[in-house]
Amino acid sequence: MSKLLEPIKVGNLTLKNRIMFPPLTTGYEERDGSIGDRSLGFYKRLAKGGVAYVVIGDVAPVNTASPTPKLCDDRQIPTFERLAAALHEYDCKVALQLFHPEYDVPGVGKLIMESRMAAMAGQKAKEANDMATFAAKMKESKEIADRAYAKLHHDMLHFVSEATVEQLGQIKKAIADSAIRASKANIDAIEVHGDRLLGSLCSKVLNHRTDNYGGTFENRIRYALEVVDIIKKSAPDLMIEYKLPIIMTNPDGSARGKGGLEPDEAIEFAKALEKAGVDMIQVAQANHTGNMGDTIPPMGTIDYNWTLGVCERVKAVVNIPVATVGRVISVENGEKILEEGKADIVAYGRSLLTDPDIANKVATNTPIRECLNCNKGCVDAISSRRYISCVLNAENGDEETIYIKPLITKKKVAVVGGGIAGLEAARVAAVRGHEVTVFEKDNALGGQVILAGMPPRKSEIMRGIAYYEKVLPSLNVTIKLNTVADVATLNQFDEIIVAIGAHNISLPIEGADRANVVNSWDVLVNKVEVNGEVAVIGGGLVGTETAEFLANKGCHVSIIEMTDKIANGESATILPIIKADFKQHDVKEYVNTTVNAINDEGVVAKQNDEVITIKADYVVMAVGSKKNTFDESGIEKPIHYVGDCSGERTADIANAIRTAYKTANEL
Repeated sequence: MSKLLEPIKVGNLTLKNRIMFPPLTTGYEERDGSIGDRSLGFYKRLAKGGVAYVVIGDVAPVNTASPTPKLCDDRQIPTFERLAAALHEYDCKVALQLFHPEYDVPGVGKLIMESRMAAMAGQKAKEANDMATFAAKMKESKEIADRAYAKLHHDMLHFVSEATVEQLGQIKKAIADSAIRASKANIDAIEVHGDRLLGSLCSKVLNHRTDNYGGTFENRIRYALEVVDIIKKSAPDLMIEYKLPIIMTNPDGSARGKGGLEPDEAIEFAKALEKAGVDMIQVAQANHTGNMGDTIPPMGTIDYNWTLGVCERVKAVVNIPVATVGRVISVENGEKILEEGKADIVAYGRSLLTDPDIANKVATNTPIRECLNCNKGCVDAISSRRYISCVLNAENGDEETIYIKPLITKKKVAVVGGGIAGLEAARVAAVRGHEVTVFEKDNALGGQVILAGMPPRKSEIMRGIAYYEKVLPSLNVTIKLNTVADVATLNQFDEIIVAIGAHNISLPIEGADRANVVNSWDVLVNKVEVNGEVAVIGGGLVGTETAEFLANKGCHVSIIEMTDKIANGESATILPIIKADFKQHDVKEYVNTTVNAINDEGVVAKQNDEVITIKADYVVMAVGSKKNTFDESGIEKPIHYVGDCSGERTADIANAIRTAYKTANEL
C-alpha cells in the first residue's frame, strides 16, 4: 500500500490517510462569510475524492471586510455544522484556519460606516435640491473613505507594533469564541494561522514593540502561545494544528518573506508549540512579501518541495505529526517524502484543485491529472478577489452543477485534433462510456501546448499533455497520429468533435513578406533560427514569451506593443520574473507603439506621434492567432467545435478545457 494511504493519529483524531488539503482562500463563501452551497460543494468534492483532512482557509473570528469565511456570529454555526456533516460522511476531518487580519478591524469598520452615513446624508440633500450640502457631504464621505483605506494599508505594515495590549486581548477572545462556535458545529480541529498577525508578531522584521510582546524571541512568540492556550481551554475537544511560517532564503541570498521566523528560531518555536499542547505542525513559507508568488510560486521559479529542508529539521525535534506543503505536485514526490521520514502528512493544495481524486486514484492506480503551477486560475483569482479555479478542471467551484453526466446512449465519437481541447473532449466522452477515436495530423499530441512549453520556465506545462497520454489509453480511447480523417471515415461515427485549433497571423503591412520576417510559432519550436538584433512585434503573452525565449538564446531583442503594457493578462506572480529577465538581458520595450512597415533597417513605427526605426536583422510576428476552419463538405453527422476553433476569438487553456468538457458532456 502507498505510504500516502496509511492512517495516522493526530491528537484525538485518526486521519484515514496522509493527504491533506491546506488552507486556500477560495472566494466560494457567502457574502456574510458563511458556508453556502458553492463552498459546501467544493469541499464535499474533496472529501469524496478521498482527502483525509481539509483545512478551511482564512476563517475570520471577527466581522471584517475581507472576502473570506467568517465564524464570528452564532447564526453562522449551522452552515459550518452542515459542512462538517457533509465531510464526515466520507470520513474526512475538517479544520478551520482561524486568523485575524493585520489591521485595526473595528477602526477601519467605523470609518467605512461614517463614510457611508455622510454619503447617505449627501443623497438626501440632493433629493431636497440642496446641492451645496450634497457636494460637501460627498466630499466628506470620500475623505473619510480615503482615511479608512489608508489606515487599512498602513496597518498592514504597522498594526502589529501599534496594537495595544487591550486590542490583542480582544482579538484573542474573538479567536477563542470562534473556536467555541467551531466545536458547537462539530468541526474537528483548529489550525492556528501562524502567519498574518501572529507571524508578524513573531517576526524580527515586522515586530517593533518594546513591551512583553516584542524584542526577544521569547517575547515575540508569547502571543502565539497565548492564542494556543486560550483555544485549548475554550474548546478542549478540538485538535490544534499550527501553521508555522518560515522565512526562507532565495537563490540570490535575499530573505523570502518578512512575517514568521527564520529557520533556527522556527525549530525552537516548534518545540515550544509542542510543549504548549499543539497536536500537529504544518511547515510553510512565510508571507508578507508583497508577491503571492513567494508563497505560492509559479512553475519553473523555485525547486519542488522547497520548504522540505526546514520541515525535516522540525520533525527531528518534535514528537507530533508534521505536514509539508509547497510544490509537492506528484504522488511519487509525496510518497518519497513519507518513506524517507521527512514529514508525516503531505499537503496538496493547487494539486487538489486540478484533481480532487488523488487519494482514490492512488488506491486504484489510476492516472492523476497534475497541477501545472501556472497560477492562472488559482493565485491570480485570490489576488483579484475572484473565486479560484484550475485551468485544467472545468468543475472547480461548480461541483454541484457541473459533473460528468451518466450516459444515455453509447455512441461512436470522432475527435479531430489532438490539442488539449480535443484531448479533454475525448476524456470526458470516454469517461461517460462513449467509444472514442482521436485523429491528430501531426506525430505528437499537444497542439499549441507544445509551443507554450518552450519559453523559459514553461516546460512544466507539458504535464497537462502527459496526463492525457496516460489516461486516454486506460479509457480505451483510440489515438491515431499522423492521420487526417477523410469524409468517409468521419461519416462512420455518430458524433464529430472538431478541435483543430488556430493559426498565427501576420500584420498586413509593407515588408511583412520579407525573407527575414518569421512568426513566433516557428521560432518557439526551432523551425526557424534567428540571431542578432531581433524585433518582436506584439507584446501579448506569446510575444512576451517569445522575446524572453530569444533573449535567453543570445539575441538582442526589442519588443513592440501598441497598447500601454506588455504581457497584459499574465499572472501577477510571473510578470515580475519576466521583467527581471528582460532587465538582465537588456530587452528593449516599445509600448504605445504602432508598426507601419518593415524595411532593410528594421521596423518603422510610430510612438507618441514620432516616427522611429527599430533596428532588426530579423522580425518576429506575434500579433495573435485566428481559428482554423473545418471543411464540412460531405459530412453527414453532427459536428461540434471546441477550443480555439469554436469561437470568433482564440482563447487559452482554461477556455479550451471548458468548451471541450461542456460539449463532450452533452453528447
